[in-house]
Amino acid sequence: MKRMEKLRGVLNNIFIPKLLRKLHPAWLVLLVILKIISVIVFTFLIACNNNQNTDKPTTVAPKDIVITPPSFDADSAYSFVKTQVDFGPRAPGSKAHEKCAEYLTNKLKSYNLQVVVQHGMVTTYDTKQFNISNIIGSYKPELKNRILLLTHWDSRPIADMDSVDKDKPIDGADDGGSGVAVLLEVARQLNIAKPSYGVDIFFSDLEDDGENNNNESWCLGTQYWIKHPHVQNYNPAFGILLDMVGGKNPIFPMEGTGMHYAPSFIQKVWDVAGKLGFSEYFIDTQTGTTIDDHFFINRDGHIPCIDIVHYEPEKRDYPYYHHKHSDNMSVIDKNTLKMVGQVVLAVILNEGGA
Repeated sequence: MKRMEKLRGVLNNIFIPKLLRKLHPAWLVLLVILKIISVIVFTFLIACNNNQNTDKPTTVAPKDIVITPPSFDADSAYSFVKTQVDFGPRAPGSKAHEKCAEYLTNKLKSYNLQVVVQHGMVTTYDTKQFNISNIIGSYKPELKNRILLLTHWDSRPIADMDSVDKDKPIDGADDGGSGVAVLLEVARQLNIAKPSYGVDIFFSDLEDDGENNNNESWCLGTQYWIKHPHVQNYNPAFGILLDMVGGKNPIFPMEGTGMHYAPSFIQKVWDVAGKLGFSEYFIDTQTGTTIDDHFFINRDGHIPCIDIVHYEPEKRDYPYYHHKHSDNMSVIDKNTLKMVGQVVLAVILNEGGA
């Protein structure tokens, strides 16, 4: 009897209705066992459900996001390169330079961008003076949130890396022409995609008339623009410079100056390129620092800016035609123009939506 009383005492502490407690002790033991089993099963189901929720997050991790390749007309971009080259070498002070400036200005206006042509006198390392033409086209200039896209549009006045005619200007199909062509097609696509971010397309002048081992002699148009911005308090989120982005079999490493000043933005752009399937070309290799427009924009303008530039790390050099007469239409590849254009557009659309 004492054991039965102890059992009933235990049962009194377990949630069993009073009416059921009057049953035979054997039935009560069975009910207790069933109660314990039901608690164990219920606890197991909750644990399984929690594990399922852990394995299936409500948001997709950024690395799993699929980016749809934006529209970009490679034929259009190629024609933009050819038009520039057909003017002749766009060396400062030449007729070809003057005609190309007018062409670029009108082209940006035709895509409904607000255009500013900035003129100013600069002096080159060899004491020559030129009246530069920086050309800036702004998409949705009223918006505060902005991205800067830039490239130089002049061509080098000498072929110092060539073995013949070193003192004559080069066509600059890739070095100058390709970056302009990509951004002209980007400008055309902006009116179609209509991103919610503001975009400024900056064609800088007199970038390529510098002296080797004289850093401050390069990118004179950009240096002038930094001191005289086209709008007061200009402060875009970041900038992307394009330089030699139209050649065959390109290699775009993580350029060292950009990695020093703006590593997170390089990672952002290279991640987009990877998601578009271009990781074979936008490689995860860092190079040494270079002096290009973005150097001055970072150092003096305090705007984080990166450089998408064709550079071959194994050779530690630019492509074979750099600053040579062979930088002509024969080196231009439509597929490269399209790839770079899609990466730039995807960054804009991913940043600001459409």
